[in-house]
Amino acid sequence: MADLRTGNLLQVEINTISSSFAGLGSRVTGLHRYMVNCIGQRSDLDSKAIPENEAADGFAKAIATAFKEWGNPQAVVLMVVQPGERNMYDQYWLSTKLQEKYGIHVIRRTLAEVYKSAKLHEDNTFSIGKHTIAVVYYRAGYDPKDYPSEDEWSARTLMEKSNAIKCPSISYHLAGTKKIQQELAKPGVLERFVKKADDAEKLRRCFAGLWGFDNNEELQVIEDAIANPDDFVLKPQREGGGNNIYGENIKSKLEELKEGKTADSFDAYILMQRIFPPIHTTYFVRNGEPITQKSVSELGIFSTFVRKNNEVIVNEQVGYLLRTKASDTNEGGVATGFAVLDSVYLIED
Repeated sequence: MADLRTGNLLQVEINTISSSFAGLGSRVTGLHRYMVNCIGQRSDLDSKAIPENEAADGFAKAIATAFKEWGNPQAVVLMVVQPGERNMYDQYWLSTKLQEKYGIHVIRRTLAEVYKSAKLHEDNTFSIGKHTIAVVYYRAGYDPKDYPSEDEWSARTLMEKSNAIKCPSISYHLAGTKKIQQELAKPGVLERFVKKADDAEKLRRCFAGLWGFDNNEELQVIEDAIANPDDFVLKPQREGGGNNIYGENIKSKLEELKEGKTADSFDAYILMQRIFPPIHTTYFVRNGEPITQKSVSELGIFSTFVRKNNEVIVNEQVGYLLRTKASDTNEGGVATGFAVLDSVYLIED
């Protein structure tokens, strides 16, 4: 996201589980390109200025590559979904790509359904009914509400114990948490994983300020955030949208934590420098009617990564997600109703 205060592009976060809208996002981009072509000579717009976005194809290619590496063409991909899933059409787009382009069948199950029907075998393969599972693709499992009982935890454990390829494995899931992102921002930590100093420095320039509450030096930021809450975002270790804390609510939450008036602890949160993006005017369609509204946008880059032991098989950028929301809205989730899917339009600076 562009930040007006620093003049830099700053990273909001990394998502390593259930990254949504590769399917619908690419369809929206196709729709926007089509609409610009339809307008034709009646405007100065050029559909070629809207970058192609084939994120769903990139996702399908990566999963198909993992599937092939597993080595059983009769197996299937398991997509783990939430009960009453509302974002199923984004998910079905990926399933359709896998079936039509690669001949790979996808089955959908909730964690509770996995618990009831999955069986782990002596060779560490696991099956659901007649289906042997080659790849587990999580579109659930990131929210505490996904685990209402021990059954769901047992299902997750069974899948982790199996030799199926997980997207993501529990280690990659945890690597995407807010706390790990904050730890990577500490001096010298990023350099453990990025060996070229120039590359590490380029990455670090994209980091917004990130603070934990692990030592006295970092504890000073608590007082700064209480005094200037609009300059920060307080983030819990949650995914899915609607969880971050802003403005005066930061002040009250930090004071509660300091005084021990809440069941939470400082360990459950990190503080992040708030990003102040440029504001532009956007046409939104609300209840079938177009309206203009001041808005901000957040660009996400979809990447795929497949490895076999220490061999990297796939490591690619495959598309993008642009989310646009009203400028007076703090949260940015699409599925939670805060933002809409959008497309990039490139202009000469």
